[in-house]
Amino acid sequence: MAVVKPSLAKGTRDFSPSEMIKRNYIFDTLKTVFRKYGYNEIQTPSFENLTTLTGKYGDEGDKLIFKILNSGDYLAKAPDNLLHDKNSNKLIPHISEKALRYDLTVPFARYVVMHQNDITLPFKRFQVQPVWRADRPQRGRYREFYQCDVDVVGSESLLNEAEFILIYQEAFERFGLKDFNIKINNRKILSGIAEIIGKPELIVDMTVAIDKLDKIGLEGVNKELLERGFTEADLAILKPIILLEGSNDEKLFSLKTILATSAVGLNGIAEIEEVFDYVSKLGAEEKLLNQIIDLDITLARGLNYYTGCIFEVKTNEVAMGSIGGGGRYDDLTGMFGLKGLTGVGVSFGADRIYDVLEELELFPIGKADSTKLLIINFDKQLESYTLNLLNKLRKENIASELYASPVKLKKQMGYADGKGIPYVLLVGDEEATSGQLSLKDMEIGEQIKVTESELIQKLR
Repeated sequence: MAVVKPSLAKGTRDFSPSEMIKRNYIFDTLKTVFRKYGYNEIQTPSFENLTTLTGKYGDEGDKLIFKILNSGDYLAKAPDNLLHDKNSNKLIPHISEKALRYDLTVPFARYVVMHQNDITLPFKRFQVQPVWRADRPQRGRYREFYQCDVDVVGSESLLNEAEFILIYQEAFERFGLKDFNIKINNRKILSGIAEIIGKPELIVDMTVAIDKLDKIGLEGVNKELLERGFTEADLAILKPIILLEGSNDEKLFSLKTILATSAVGLNGIAEIEEVFDYVSKLGAEEKLLNQIIDLDITLARGLNYYTGCIFEVKTNEVAMGSIGGGGRYDDLTGMFGLKGLTGVGVSFGADRIYDVLEELELFPIGKADSTKLLIINFDKQLESYTLNLLNKLRKENIASELYASPVKLKKQMGYADGKGIPYVLLVGDEEATSGQLSLKDMEIGEQIKVTESELIQKLR
């Protein structure tokens, strides 16, 4: 048999024990914040029926869904005339019935519809699970990555949007981030802008273009808008909106004038104002309202299903894309037959957050959160004593190990050092007889004598 060189699929990664400690720190921190605001955890399968996922993310999103070939002879049911057709899109429905989930939002909508008789509305849930996208791998973008979603369905109150802002703030401040922005916009404001230009049918074209302002600049945006069917006169109206500056209050004041003739636009402005009012009433500091929250008219994510407020979070401390985002969806469950159920949710990009914390050296100091103590194995005669001690330590919930074989001390100490175990216990004949055990602190190299009870007290 030929030897196969081991390799990883592009866009995927292995995680070492030390990396998992850091990843679990992120997940545990987020889960703590989510639960604080009344959200409970659910999980959904890693793959869904292909029909569940397609048509929910737009044409570009559909292209990034990882399809799963049917089991067995997947070509058996494929029409002969399609087997040699270079357009694989026609063939896919015949050879693939399932796909890896693209995000957690659509599976959540499917879950709500299927369990509508079992859940209590408003239903507040969070999910921390991996998703897959057939995207081009690059820094901060992977084909397999974790999403941390938190959503509520069955509530129209904008209090939910305000609390998501506070959830974002609390989570990122717990991580130690000091300079980040929670960007907010409203789909209705964007609809109002398209309406006053006289091209409501081109709202997606308009927003896709202006969303690229940071990347291609105003000139690039204008060029793309002209290519998408807008006129120079339209651009003259759009320019002051795209380049809107000032405080959030000043931006809202300007938008009220600009969108004075658009009922839907004014409604969007009113919703933003109500969210800000809730944030203020919830005791937000001045820094959150005037520095962290940023009303950004060019923000246009997820227009295929967002219908109200839209969020995106970016850190200013590291060159990185968004590390969170979400919004209000008025009828996401309608695609599965349950009409009129409004919802709102946000997502945390765990993998990008990891990269940010790593670059800024913000992970808590400490090598291990597993084994706290290694008991050195000197010989078989002492095993009865050390195994009994090991049992006592574990009953006290102290993560402990006995080195499995009585090999050279240097090798056992190297094991402890390599694994980041903070304490080593040396129990020879003298220690076992006297009850005075030798405990070594691996970080500072200090060695002291302790009794069993003192050992348990110190490590606990």
